[in-house]
Amino acid sequence: MKSFKIRLTALICSAVTALSLAGCGNNINSSPVKKDQSSSSVTSSVTDKDASKASKDSSKSDKDSSKGDKDSSKDDKDSSKSDKDTSSKADTDSSSKADTESSSHKDDPNKPEPSYKASLLCVGDNLIHDNIYLEAEKKSGQKGKYDFSFAYEHIKDYLKGFDVSIINQETVVTDTMPAKTFPTFATPKEMAAQVKALGFNAVSMCNNHVLDAGESGLQRSLQIWDEVGMLHYGAYADQADFDNIKTMEVNGIKFAFVGYMEHTNGLKLPEGSKAVVCTLSNEAKVKAQIQKADKIADVVVVSCHYGTEISNELNAQQKTLTPKLVEWGADLIIGTQAHALSTCGYIDKKDGTKAFVFYGLGNFLNTMYAKNSLIGLMGELNVVKDKDTGKISFENVKCIPVISHFEGETYRGEWRNCQIYPYAKYTDALFAKNYCIRDGFCRSYVDSILKKYVPKQFLSIE
Repeated sequence: MKSFKIRLTALICSAVTALSLAGCGNNINSSPVKKDQSSSSVTSSVTDKDASKASKDSSKSDKDSSKGDKDSSKDDKDSSKSDKDTSSKADTDSSSKADTESSSHKDDPNKPEPSYKASLLCVGDNLIHDNIYLEAEKKSGQKGKYDFSFAYEHIKDYLKGFDVSIINQETVVTDTMPAKTFPTFATPKEMAAQVKALGFNAVSMCNNHVLDAGESGLQRSLQIWDEVGMLHYGAYADQADFDNIKTMEVNGIKFAFVGYMEHTNGLKLPEGSKAVVCTLSNEAKVKAQIQKADKIADVVVVSCHYGTEISNELNAQQKTLTPKLVEWGADLIIGTQAHALSTCGYIDKKDGTKAFVFYGLGNFLNTMYAKNSLIGLMGELNVVKDKDTGKISFENVKCIPVISHFEGETYRGEWRNCQIYPYAKYTDALFAKNYCIRDGFCRSYVDSILKKYVPKQFLSIE
C-alpha cells in the first residue's frame, strides 16, 4: 500500500508540473511589442491618446533660420526632480553583455544562430521650412494635402536596406494646427509617413523645437509616430513612457535609444502637464537613464541636440559632456542642433571597446540661408557583437556628404525645387542654380568644409 501511495504521489506531481509548463511561455515581455517591416523587434510604450487640442498660438513665417534656435532655457519641470543615480556598473561588460543573446535562439536550438551583425544609418535635422511644405502641397495637387516625396527623390536609394535607420525630426508633425515655419514650427502629419517610407525605423525627437506646438502638439506628434509604426524617443507622453527605454533587437544585437536636448528655446511644459523631456544640464537624470539602458542592451544609442548654431566648431559642452556620456554607458552618440556638420571619431571605453561619436551631422533637409547649413552628413557603420564576450565594435564607418538644394529669384520670393542630394551627384549645374551661390556656396567651399572637419578615414563621397 505504501508503495502504491508513493507511485500515485509521483504521478500527480508530474501532471501538475506538465500543466504549469504548458501555461507559461518562455519569451515573456511586460512591455508592448511592435513588429517593424524589417526583421527587427521593437519595444515601445503606448502614448497617451488624451492629448488636448493644439494651442492657438501662431507665428510669422520667416525663411531666415540662420539666426534661429539660439535661445537657451532652464530645465523644464521634469528636470527639477532628479532621479537617484543608479549604482555604477562594474567593469564586467564582457560577461554581462554575452548574456543578452537572443532568447529565441536559446529556446529553439534548431533555429539558425543570428549573425550578430547589423548595419546602421543616422542622419541629421529634418528641418521643414515653409518653402518645403508649400511645394509639397503643390505637388499633392490638393489644398491641405502634402506630398513630400519630391524633396527626397535623389537621396531615397541611399536610405534603403539598413537594419537600424535613425533620423532627427527637428519639427513636430501634427494635424491639429496649420503648418508653420520658423520660429515655431508645425509640420503636416504626412511627413511621418514619408519618413517611414524612406526606410527610417527610429526617430529622435530631442530638439529645441519639440515644444513649438505646446504640449498638445507634442502629444499629437507622439501619437502620429505610433500610428505609422515608428520607434520614437527623446520626448515622452508621460513619466512611464520616459521610464520605458525604447529598444530594438536586430540579428542578436539589442539596441537602446535615449535622447536629450540642450534647451527648448525658452518654452516650457505647463504646470501639471504629463509630457516629459530631459535637458542635458540635468546630468543626474541623464546619467541614470544611460546606465539603465546600458544594463538592458548591447548598444546604447544617445542622441544629443547640442552644439553652437551655424558653427562647425565644437563648443565647451560637446567637449566636456561627451566623454561623460561614454563613461556612463553610451556606445554611439549622434549629435545634431548646430545645422552645420562637425567632426567625428572614436572614444575609448573602460571595457577596452570603443564608442563612436558623430558630434554634428548637420542638416538633412532644410532651406536655411546660410551656406554651411546646406552641407550635411549621413553616418553609416556596421555594428558587430562578439557572441562569446558580448563586446561591441563598429566597422566600416562612413560620413557621406549631402547637399540641401533650393532655387529662387529673391529672398522674400517663392523658393522652389527644395530637395536633398548626395554630394557625389551634385553637379556644377546644380551649384549654379542654388540660391545660396550669391553667398559663396560653391564646390570649392564644400570641399574645404569637408576637408577641415571630417576625418579623412571616414569621409566617403559616393
